[in-house]
Amino acid sequence: MGSTATTLAGDQALAIAQADAMRVYRDLSPYRIQLSLEDDGWHVDYLLKNPRLKGGGPHYVIDAQSGEIVSKRYEQ
Repeated sequence: MGSTATTLAGDQALAIAQADAMRVYRDLSPYRIQLSLEDDGWHVDYLLKNPRLKGGGPHYVIDAQSGEIVSKRYEQ
């Protein structure tokens, strides 16, 4: 048995972020989602589709092994 850590799949990280974001924002249709696996975990960013609008969406870092939300930031 190796000690290779299982990495959370991107769709799993997205589901975790989506559940929290829906609770706070309710409507996520104005945002496009950017998902990337970085050294510190999955980064899930909700970016406004319309650049003329002010504010922004939630931003998450999700641990790639445990699936825990390491950090989150809400833009209004």
